[in-house]
Amino acid sequence: MAHTDAGGLTLRAMRYAPTLFTDGSDQPDAPDPRDWLAGIIEGSDDAIISKDLDGVIRSWNGGATRLFGYTPEEAVGRPVTMLIPEDRLDEEPRILAGIRAGERFEHFETVRRRKDGTLVDISLTISPIRNRHGAIVGASKIARDITERRMAQEQQQLLLGEMHHRVKNLFALATAIVSFSVRSARDPAEAPQIIQARLAALARAHDITMTAWRDDGREKSATDLQSLLQIILEPYQSADRIVVSGDNPPVGPRALTNLALLLHELATNAAKYGALSTPVGFLNLQIVVAADVVRLLWREQGGPVAETRGAAGFGSRLEQGLAVALGARVTRDWQATGLAITIEAPAEKLAS
Repeated sequence: MAHTDAGGLTLRAMRYAPTLFTDGSDQPDAPDPRDWLAGIIEGSDDAIISKDLDGVIRSWNGGATRLFGYTPEEAVGRPVTMLIPEDRLDEEPRILAGIRAGERFEHFETVRRRKDGTLVDISLTISPIRNRHGAIVGASKIARDITERRMAQEQQQLLLGEMHHRVKNLFALATAIVSFSVRSARDPAEAPQIIQARLAALARAHDITMTAWRDDGREKSATDLQSLLQIILEPYQSADRIVVSGDNPPVGPRALTNLALLLHELATNAAKYGALSTPVGFLNLQIVVAADVVRLLWREQGGPVAETRGAAGFGSRLEQGLAVALGARVTRDWQATGLAITIEAPAEKLAS
């Protein structure tokens, strides 16, 4: 691998001790240590680049070509700012000033631009390069692609956020179930049994919605829409305050997770803020299958005054997931009598 020399800024300008062999002799035909170093640099998976104090690229290894897309012929001699997005150009003067002062930058996470214009998250380690007299003449940069690590971190944060949301909801729902179970009990002595039964039903509904969080290789089972609604809404059932009527289309294993999560979220919101949060509120659900489309009409009545609010946070992501997975559409109508929601999905995809 050829490296460009400029004012002592080159791997070949570095001084090494002679190679000493086991018999104590120096062998003039032995490989030059600089060749060993050049081979290590060229074979590295990381991008290894050197630049002078003007920010001009002086060497470029194979890892840099794989990461950024430029060949050595395209990169050497050009300013390193060709790799820096416009909104991060202020980083280069600060880095060069630090290098001139002998500073080393370790695991500096930033963003760089490839030849095709796409951006890549990288971790940079930048060290001063000195000539044989000890003067700083440039810098070496080792860049590592951290895109997958960043994506994994973001996914982990998303899962932790959603889990936090679900745990808070479960505590709120448990409180709500205890409250309206005590109010609806004819005899205070029967309240503990009612509460226990409803909490057990809540656990069953929660188990269905947790299929999205499991990765244990188990096959998901199919069901039908009315059975799914019954399981999810059973914890809130009291004196026929929830009515489900109409058709009963199948719900396949692939559609089950997204639909169960969304229905669970709607039931949670109804119990916390809507018709199921009051003793006199009730919920009417009607299922209609027509022209190969399943339409679920969710109607709340008798609850607090309907308040116009968008699908917040987790609920919004659930609706987006349902739209992507099933080609479904969710619409809301805040009527004077209560919230009305319509969920529409192709029957074929719902059964998949």
